[in-house]
Amino acid sequence: MSTDTSDRRLLLRPVHWLETKSEAVFAYILLAPAFLLLAVIAFFPLVQTFRFSLLADETAAANPFGGFVGFENYAALLTGEALIPQQFLDPTFETPLLQQALFVTLAFAILSVLFETLIGFGQALVIDQEFYGRRWVRVAIIIPYAIPIVIQAMIFFLMFNPTVGFATDFMQALGIFGQNPLATPRDSFIIVLVADIWKTAAFMALLILAGLQSVDRGLYDVAKVSGASPWQQFKYITLPLVAPALLVAMLFRTMDAMRIYGLIDATAGCQTVPSMSCLVITALQETRRWATGSSVAFLTAVVIAIVVLIYLFGLRDTEAGVT
Repeated sequence: MSTDTSDRRLLLRPVHWLETKSEAVFAYILLAPAFLLLAVIAFFPLVQTFRFSLLADETAAANPFGGFVGFENYAALLTGEALIPQQFLDPTFETPLLQQALFVTLAFAILSVLFETLIGFGQALVIDQEFYGRRWVRVAIIIPYAIPIVIQAMIFFLMFNPTVGFATDFMQALGIFGQNPLATPRDSFIIVLVADIWKTAAFMALLILAGLQSVDRGLYDVAKVSGASPWQQFKYITLPLVAPALLVAMLFRTMDAMRIYGLIDATAGCQTVPSMSCLVITALQETRRWATGSSVAFLTAVVIAIVVLIYLFGLRDTEAGVT
């Protein structure tokens, strides 16, 4: 009897220990397995990538890495001395290759997230209303997001192919595109941008819709009784209360946009529209410069981390304002 009692007390000891902890400590204990898994599958490869970036390239040797060179790879990339034998963009671009790829990545992320947020917000406002056929409208909005990237890229590749594309002549008549838009950096960038907006605006709409449906409808009734216009209702009720969900959606989309590779490669090619991910793939697979590729990969992770921190500070301020 005493043995069973002691065993029971031994089993209940961790429970009693947890009961004495604060909610914050209890939350961290529950998140500990997730943090451990994240450290294994994310932080360890990142540390390894940084370690590889401090080594020299050995393209002819069986081992792709040479001796320790410190930050020479980063200096070569930032000054344009790193030679990756593949022509990116237009010969008139005399800036270092990394700066070209960084410019394309940031420009694509900013423009795509901006237009996807505006379009997605509009779609979310529409499908949040009660009207006949709303279910089918939701399905129509979601369909582009369900299309795989390769098929999406092939659709736009065929649309703007100078031989078989039906959209090329129309855009040329408007004076927007040249003879071969898929071979021109500016035209190809626009095509990839439109393709991404067409597909991913639905993702923004779904996340924003979740935020809209969490808003108390009674607030709108009070606003209508007070004589508030639809714009005032949107400005003082909808936008502030949806802002946290909106920033979370923009955070996810920005992270995804800054990693873009597949859509570019399958539509116009990395030679025409380089991104940071394109530069990594080129260095690793085509030129076998693994140390240089590791340097670009780590720099890409640093840039994404800076952007994420900016979003997190904005999200914290927004939630504090709502509270």
